[in-house]
Amino acid sequence: MNAVLAAAAERGFRPGDPDWINLGQGQPEIGDIPGAPPRITRIDLEPGDHAYGPVSGVREVREAVAAHYNRLYRGGKASKYTADNVSITAGGRIALNRAIAAIGAVTVGYTLPDYAAYNDILDRNMPRIAPIAMASAADGVVDAFLMSNPRNPSGQVIAGAELSGLMQRLRASRTALITDEFYSHYIYAADGGPAERPVSAAEFVDDVNHDPVLIIDGLTKNFRYPGWRLGWIVGPAETIRVIERLGQDLDGGTSQVVQRAALAALAPAYADAETTAVRATFAHKRSILLTGLRAAGVRIEPEPLGTFYLWGDLSGLPAPLNTARGFFDAALDLRVITVPGEAFDLDPAGTGRSGRFDTFMRFSFGPPADIVAEGARRIGDLVGKYS
Repeated sequence: MNAVLAAAAERGFRPGDPDWINLGQGQPEIGDIPGAPPRITRIDLEPGDHAYGPVSGVREVREAVAAHYNRLYRGGKASKYTADNVSITAGGRIALNRAIAAIGAVTVGYTLPDYAAYNDILDRNMPRIAPIAMASAADGVVDAFLMSNPRNPSGQVIAGAELSGLMQRLRASRTALITDEFYSHYIYAADGGPAERPVSAAEFVDDVNHDPVLIIDGLTKNFRYPGWRLGWIVGPAETIRVIERLGQDLDGGTSQVVQRAALAALAPAYADAETTAVRATFAHKRSILLTGLRAAGVRIEPEPLGTFYLWGDLSGLPAPLNTARGFFDAALDLRVITVPGEAFDLDPAGTGRSGRFDTFMRFSFGPPADIVAEGARRIGDLVGKYS
């Protein structure tokens, strides 16, 4: 991702420049959207908030996260999450690093394409862990399986009976699951409209303290507060205790100031209104970008049912736009930023990237709707120039 922004900067891009369209951005729009509660702009601190906090987070915040999962996904189940099942972190990458550090010397399966940051996280934990690329979680047996759900960059979602079946297969093979659910509120129905509810593996955990399932999420994407850098890990209490010991050495813990603000975001009425508004607003933007890209000749199959990304196949476009590198460079000429597919071709072992995503591009509909629409218009003009 750094290479993408560096290349754009060489062409004159500066964050906030209104002449540029950033369809490569990995954060959602952060302002007011229809139906959402007011953005949190003020917090009242208590004297203790100025001190270092507990490594796994303030207990009140951990309780709020546990209650959030119990309310949305554990209704009617005897086994419930508590504060002891939660570790608060300073963002998602730190949560992922803590989780991978906690799983010991094991084989870790992952699928392609997936979140680009996994590459470095898996790489820095070798040779203690052995990363293995897999077609799916059912493709072979590993000790642990890492996945984003919904998937970044493809927007594919495992939910309902499919997610339940996956959890059963992993349980039967005694495979631990590390599931990155940072886009779990961005869920769309088959017709492209907003889905009724978010998704989470938490719905299909039998025993919260026995099933080896670590859920990673936070306020960054789903609550549209990326600058707060607040994430969490939800899992068995024993594993959370191991993660706490590792966190002492790895990162030291999360700002208590940010955690104080998080309590307001996690209040049930606020959280429900925000996630409902997110699905409606982003379903609309999904339609804008999907329609525009398809009109330009970009193939998007299957359609994404999650995230705020479209995973587009460029192979049917005229040269040089039929390769990710050619498209990326040409789009920069029109001040449009996109992300070439090779960024998601994970290769932590350094064996050589497969090249299978050299004709794919990730397009983001994270920006506001008018910016997304202008990006789609410029891409249409770009393809027309070479047709």
